[in-house]
Amino acid sequence: MTLMTSKPVHAAESQHWYTKDGYPAYEVMSQKGTMRPTTLRDARKMGLVPSVTTIIRQAASPGLDAWKQQQVLHAALTLPLIQGESEEDYLARIMLDSKETGRKASERGTALHTAIEGHYAGEQVSGEYAHHIEGARTAIDLHFGSHQWIPEKSFATNLGFGGKLDLCGPGGVIDIKSKEFGPDNLPKGFDEHLMQLAAYRMGIDLPSARCANVFVSVTKPGLVHIVEWSEEDLQRGWKMFCGLLDFWYAKTGLQRG
Repeated sequence: MTLMTSKPVHAAESQHWYTKDGYPAYEVMSQKGTMRPTTLRDARKMGLVPSVTTIIRQAASPGLDAWKQQQVLHAALTLPLIQGESEEDYLARIMLDSKETGRKASERGTALHTAIEGHYAGEQVSGEYAHHIEGARTAIDLHFGSHQWIPEKSFATNLGFGGKLDLCGPGGVIDIKSKEFGPDNLPKGFDEHLMQLAAYRMGIDLPSARCANVFVSVTKPGLVHIVEWSEEDLQRGWKMFCGLLDFWYAKTGLQRG
């Protein structure tokens, strides 16, 4: 089995793993010579650590769950029953349609996210996202001041987890979220956002860093909303994350350290 630890790719972090020296280990080479997602079994053999988001997903995410339910209901309202179609087939078609909607939204968000990170990495990005990038850059500079930001910094810590930060530097730690919103329905931060940033700053040994979510609208190019978390919130977020981390290690049986 071969571990892929090349330069980190632009990817939305989900069930991801990291080597103990901080390299992404999202995939491994199978016995057939093709790449496949890294599993818990692989992690056990290779001594990998889980990603921050893997740990956070041990807790319920009411906002995400509500959004998924809304997609199912919307699909049910817009897809007519085909004559002769069984109830089982109809329900399967509704679920498939709702997942496709989610997939397209995820792909669009990932493309925007990648463009912004690419900009900070000095890459040439598509003009399609020029206004989004300009809005994000302006909002970040106004909020934090002018700093040199490091994009896509991956890490692992002996605390037992790893991750990849969107932006970090002397100004603090930033996580970028792309989302559909306008000036009349600005997004709010949730506990999962708080825990993610609290874990990131501890993971890179910057326990006093400022932390903020930068929400970039995918529907209103240039519109950006920043939610900075207070130190009190971040301390609470870290406690919650540590509880989930202990739970995850107890559930999986992996050894920490």
